[in-house]
Amino acid sequence: MARWISPVTLAGEHVVLEPLCLEHAQELAEATVDGELWRLWYTAVPAPDGMRDYIDAALKGRERGDMPFAVRHRASGKVIGSTRFFRVDEHNGRLELGHTWYARRCQRSAVNSECKLLLLGHAFDTLNAIAVELRTHWHSHASRTAIARLGAKQDGVLRHHTRSADGVYRDTVVFSVLEQEWPAVRQNLRYRLAGNAP
Repeated sequence: MARWISPVTLAGEHVVLEPLCLEHAQELAEATVDGELWRLWYTAVPAPDGMRDYIDAALKGRERGDMPFAVRHRASGKVIGSTRFFRVDEHNGRLELGHTWYARRCQRSAVNSECKLLLLGHAFDTLNAIAVELRTHWHSHASRTAIARLGAKQDGVLRHHTRSADGVYRDTVVFSVLEQEWPAVRQNLRYRLAGNAP
């Protein structure tokens, strides 16, 4: 039986999402340096010297049905971040979109909107998902704002949801997009990409 999610390349005007592989390690390590992303306490971006382990773990997740991507910026040709489908529940037609990070220079640009347009489009139009979840740390105000700006609805907050390596508990904010909401979310993302919204 074919797997619900298989490696695929998704291409847009600003980005190309490529199946993640070890060959992306050097460029991804360079991307984390832009903004020293591993120093952000409320997210999990690897330090440059931990990138190969990060990719190895993501590729092991592929065996469970996850689909990790490297994000390549078309204009520069550089890999500028990573994202993935994970917590895949084929039986119920649900998956989560996350582990998303970009070099600081690409944040608050067309990159995130187009990545979400490509990923949500694949989830709803190709995989026929019924719901896509997006989660973030309570203290990641920029991520919460960005997810809401996409058109996702907040489902709730999972209090003391997980514990970080240093023992601090994380409250996780859960958002989702449902299949019947996808046409309006797609229209919103296209509108934003056309330069009609901040």
